[in-house]
Amino acid sequence: MTTPVVSIAYHSGFGHTAVIAEAVRAGAVEAGAEVHLIKVDEITEEQWAILDASDAIVFGSPTYMGTASGAFHVFAEATSKRWAERAWTDKLAAGFTNSASKSGDKLHTLQFFQILAAQLGMHWVNLGLLPGWNSSAGSEHDINRLGFFAGAAAQTNADQGPDAVHKADVATAEHLGRRVTETAKTFALGRAAIAA
Repeated sequence: MTTPVVSIAYHSGFGHTAVIAEAVRAGAVEAGAEVHLIKVDEITEEQWAILDASDAIVFGSPTYMGTASGAFHVFAEATSKRWAERAWTDKLAAGFTNSASKSGDKLHTLQFFQILAAQLGMHWVNLGLLPGWNSSAGSEHDINRLGFFAGAAAQTNADQGPDAVHKADVATAEHLGRRVTETAKTFALGRAAIAA
């Protein structure tokens, strides 16, 4: 079986979301993927070609004012050529975000990613975890401590730097990277079986 190619297309305003992107990368590498980190605000034609050749694309952005950052929105609009050509049809997609508030309307950012993926004809990979930290026996150290299902969500205090990204959120992002990679392997085996 070929190694799945997973690309992480993300924007990070102050470095916090870059920590989450790196965690997704680490999880995907651990699961056996070839991984590319692509900063969407610095994207090159070569990197667009990498996205075109990827089996899965994981979208990432901080949540600003209840949605993805302006830089990510510029990238999303630039995918319109791929939309018109159906170039990303049947690729896998997933997403992650970070904001200072526990909620901060992060779900809206993940839903924006889901709609973008759907318009591009991609298949969405959810987080696949039960929520943590939702009982008296739970704690802020539980994986998926913020209880999201659509993707990986992280919270970092506004007055702290990237080194303060919560370890449970890093672990949740690593899980997402592994899950996307394992799903890509399953899709590849299915396509091979159909072609046989």
